[in-house]
Amino acid sequence: MVSILITTYNSAQFLKACLESVLQQDYADREIIIVDNASSDGTRAVLREFESHFAGERGARLRVIYNDANRGFAAGQNQAMAQSHGDWLLSLNPDVILKPDFLSKLLAAADGRDPGESPSKRKIGALCGKLLRWKPGASDERSNVIDSTGIYFLRNLRHLDRGSDETDRGQYQRREYVFGATGAAALYRRTMVEDISVGGEFFDEDFFAYREDADLAWRAQLMGWSCLYVPEAVAWHVRRVTPERFRQLPDEIN
Repeated sequence: MVSILITTYNSAQFLKACLESVLQQDYADREIIIVDNASSDGTRAVLREFESHFAGERGARLRVIYNDANRGFAAGQNQAMAQSHGDWLLSLNPDVILKPDFLSKLLAAADGRDPGESPSKRKIGALCGKLLRWKPGASDERSNVIDSTGIYFLRNLRHLDRGSDETDRGQYQRREYVFGATGAAALYRRTMVEDISVGGEFFDEDFFAYREDADLAWRAQLMGWSCLYVPEAVAWHVRRVTPERFRQLPDEIN
């Protein structure tokens, strides 16, 4: 089973489309756990409508947790994770739309072997797909501009999204190992989660928002876990912090 974990905060503009894409997944063995961090726009109305969709449905696996304060993304995802039961955990931003086969493509790759892989099979603990840019609005543009194909580090230890702002021309069209997955839509193996958690926290809650995905990628690498990039798994993401603005964020941001 896959546990889909979503933390929301004033996400009404994107949330309905995100949730619809979750329901359209062709992989059916899943549960959905949503944590709302005291949204004040229309997020809670969207969530209650979503809950009503499941009302009375036998075997419905949905839980929505309403926090009284904004605890941050990392804490919200940890809170959702603590309620989850899946062998796999999809950390999903509310501003992401998934193609219907996103989950099934990642899972099919999770236990397979890449043709170019060495005989000593790597320990895959995380997987990421190809994220393209989504510009919601009247035109609802789902572009072919790359948002992320995994994260990598510069020599000064800044981390960036691989391929960000490039037009997708097939240049990232083969499966390969990357340093880590961007937290917008990352699939994690539960055994890895348990292995690299510190003090009961998978995402380090000192990172209120941003950089928590890079931190856990470091921990995963140190503990011998790898991240596989799967280009057949496609999603669209609203980039609210541009690469240029991200470079200007302080290292200690929380």
